[in-house]
Amino acid sequence: MTEQSGTKRDASAMSSPVTKALIYGGKTGWIGGKMAVLLEEHGAEVILASARCENRADVAKELDEVKPSHVFMAAGITGRPNIDWCEDHKPETIRTNVIGTLNLADLTNERNIHCTIYATGCIFKYDDAHPLGSGIGFTEEDVPNFDESFYSQTKGYMEPMLKCYPNCMILRVRMPISDDLSHRNFITKIVKYERVVNIPNSMTVLYEMLPASLAMAKKGLTGVYNFCNPGVISHNQCLDLYKKYIDPTYTYKNFTLEEQAKVLKAGRSNNELDATKLMKDMPDDIKINDILTAVELCMQRMQKNLTEEFGPLPDSLPKEVRKN
Repeated sequence: MTEQSGTKRDASAMSSPVTKALIYGGKTGWIGGKMAVLLEEHGAEVILASARCENRADVAKELDEVKPSHVFMAAGITGRPNIDWCEDHKPETIRTNVIGTLNLADLTNERNIHCTIYATGCIFKYDDAHPLGSGIGFTEEDVPNFDESFYSQTKGYMEPMLKCYPNCMILRVRMPISDDLSHRNFITKIVKYERVVNIPNSMTVLYEMLPASLAMAKKGLTGVYNFCNPGVISHNQCLDLYKKYIDPTYTYKNFTLEEQAKVLKAGRSNNELDATKLMKDMPDDIKINDILTAVELCMQRMQKNLTEEFGPLPDSLPKEVRKN
């Protein structure tokens, strides 16, 4: 007999080695692909899901055939090239981000399987209680206050429902950063922009945070977590570190939020998320740096990785990231 959704399940009851991981979004997804490599490095058997998460019967069949010890849900629509796409593709966005995610949560809960969901923290904006620059971040208990993009609306709807599932760990990822030139990398994105806003934000450095998510899954943690490195970093600080380590010739210009709004279909979330709960519950052997340190270390790794891949920087960089 399965437990009813919403009943509190002790983390120790879900604590177990990750022996067989089923990853949704692992075949074509960015975070899912990185998790597949990481899980294999840690000795887990990794299965990349074939079923589309919006097809409930197919997902149920796959779960019963694979019998995973853990499920990692990294499938989701963020739009190409950005979330403005979701404004004109609302049914498609709902199909994956709402129906698909709820299917996974519900079906894994029925089978008592721990499910890690890579969600988003782009459901908040600075407000009177959490002013920009105050150091007062939104906590896991705060109600989403940002709905100026359809993408964020769907994610804001989802979180209160996902909280009802006692087997799910919901990770609020923000502006993820990697040490490569992936088009999903937040820094790669803003490097290509003609102008950027300059606002401090919570961000997620994947090199540090994805191993943390694996450790948290092993520990059996559930519920919502602000899944960002502690502190905030601005767009300019990110780009200055890119200039320092990757391309000293790179230049950028700023513009205001009001100017930005004129060229976007949908609003963008800017916020600071409080990392207190995350750091308190983090397994002891996991090292999480503050965001400024984490991004600088990330740029150092990127410098090494790109030099090995392309040759001396910056002349060897691909054209799409060279402005000069």
